[in-house]
Amino acid sequence: MLGIGYALIGFSIFSIQDATVKWLVARLPVWEVLFSRSILIVTLCMFLLGPARVRELATGTSRNQLLLRSSLILMAWLSYFTASRSLHLAEMVTIYFSTPIFAVIMSIVFLKETVGLARWAATILGFVGVVIAAQPGDTTHIVPVLLVLFAALCWAATNILVRLIGRKEGSLSLMLASNAIVVLVCASTLPFVWLTPTSFECLLLLLLGFVGASGQYFMFEGFRLAPASAIAPFEYITLVWAFGWGFLIWGDWPPFPVFIGAAFILVSGIGLVFVEALRARRIVTP
Repeated sequence: MLGIGYALIGFSIFSIQDATVKWLVARLPVWEVLFSRSILIVTLCMFLLGPARVRELATGTSRNQLLLRSSLILMAWLSYFTASRSLHLAEMVTIYFSTPIFAVIMSIVFLKETVGLARWAATILGFVGVVIAAQPGDTTHIVPVLLVLFAALCWAATNILVRLIGRKEGSLSLMLASNAIVVLVCASTLPFVWLTPTSFECLLLLLLGFVGASGQYFMFEGFRLAPASAIAPFEYITLVWAFGWGFLIWGDWPPFPVFIGAAFILVSGIGLVFVEALRARRIVTP
């Protein structure tokens, strides 16, 4: 339950990141926004960890897993940030919630976790909501939808890797490794895509780095303390925030199917909250 609590805080913070990114990529290149976000996180982690720990990460036994996770994160964020230019915030986040379905399946295959009937039911109900919200018959925005789905697949894989690597590495180490590759790759593109941000955009970039760092920390702690299949459906809390931020900032009113899909997803997540609470109580009582 503590792990689920940490993850809920992290997911809520990430909703601020989504809104900030959508605002920034309307004018600034995706590579530049992603670089600015990650360089702030890397600088903070290096300061807190110290040079000795950084060298250990570069040469340790988890190096290959950390490199794989960083590559998946880079692909996920590039796809997600690009899609944010074309989709409403609520629509984008709703489709992105195919992540728990991928995460539950991967937790069985790679982590050998036992996924009970309640978790399966919540995940499948959430998937139905995603399909309704994605409106697969509407081909006018199929490319950004596919980009979000690809990002969800990559992100689910990174969550599974957190469970594997988190047994040996702390959250700050995971944050540093996850963002270092992003910084290196994005930095190589800056001479070709750079646009000087305005003063207001600079403030938004600083906010993006702060919420990105704090959101990652809480999320990593959550996945280190609780099974991936138990945490995955709780990411649906971001839906509430996405609808709110989208309406307050841009006046977005998503299509009706998005509301129907979001309702399915919220019911699945809330139902699982009660199931996990009862399960924890049964474990503690003896």
